[in-house]
Amino acid sequence: MKKSAPSPVVAPALALALAALLSLGGCAVIPDGGQVPLAAAPEGYQVGIGRPVQVGSVVVTPRKLVEDSRCPVNARCVWAGRVIVRTQIDGDGWRDTTNLTLGELYETHGVPVRLVSATPERTTESEPDETRYRFAFTGS
Repeated sequence: MKKSAPSPVVAPALALALAALLSLGGCAVIPDGGQVPLAAAPEGYQVGIGRPVQVGSVVVTPRKLVEDSRCPVNARCVWAGRVIVRTQIDGDGWRDTTNLTLGELYETHGVPVRLVSATPERTTESEPDETRYRFAFTGS
């Protein structure tokens, strides 16, 4: 049996439909907020800059390491320091971007979010390399 080639009209239409379907897969559109990847890591999982994590009913994405003033490992410090991460929080129809401080609870649109860990530990290097950092968030 001889197979016939797709008609010139059907092939481009099929390709266009497939491209449209693939472009929609794996994302949710947030009004005034763009697209949020649906393949977010589960709550409590450590993620790097730009990687989303599901925290309860929201998706949380660390965007930038703002500050890591923690006392370096094996050093004596008067102040323990802190970690602050610029974070994007996407809910159903809304988006909030804020600075989260390690250990402090933040609430937006009735949803609690907390930055619970930041690794690696601070070293004596002057400028931390944010690409090496991993952050974990919870909803309590």
